[in-house]
Amino acid sequence: MKAYAWLAVLVLACGCEKVARNMYEGARERPMQGRLRDVPAEASVASGPSSSRAVPGDAVERVSGVIAGTSSGRAGLEAGKRRIEAENAQAIPYPVTLQLLERGKERFGIYCEPCHSPLGDGDGMIARRGFPHPPSYHIARLRSAPDRHFYDVMTNGYGIMYSYADRVTPEERWAIVAYIRALQRSQGAQLASNGSPK
Repeated sequence: MKAYAWLAVLVLACGCEKVARNMYEGARERPMQGRLRDVPAEASVASGPSSSRAVPGDAVERVSGVIAGTSSGRAGLEAGKRRIEAENAQAIPYPVTLQLLERGKERFGIYCEPCHSPLGDGDGMIARRGFPHPPSYHIARLRSAPDRHFYDVMTNGYGIMYSYADRVTPEERWAIVAYIRALQRSQGAQLASNGSPK
């Protein structure tokens, strides 16, 4: 009789473990099951042997919008043109406004500050922990470098710095360049006798 009781407890314990695992892990949707398998992803283009299927008109519009940069036609084309202009510009292609500098400061804080430091002097947290120090933005070579140099370094990487092109959009890269220029000016500023910057 005791053996049957222990067997019952063992069976219940195994069942509880499965219930607990489901509770912690949650339900999972398995890929390629059910109706979702038959619905093409937004902005997908058919290829291969089944590509002879007709593509609905709204799918073509979605693809055009995504390629252009947004989900709406004319606005998407305009955004696409602005992005191409930003990628080909040699200097900051936007007016340097407070909003642009704030965006550049935010992106700089996320992507650049760990190595370059908040002041841009190359003494960031990562460098202090043994990683090679990047050059200071305040040296003569980088003060006289064209804006495009900073943009290209973010896009392609330089030395041991890898590319940030997949993380930082062209517009954001130019905002960071504007912020770097502001950092350079702030560190070289001279005070007048009345205490205000010259």
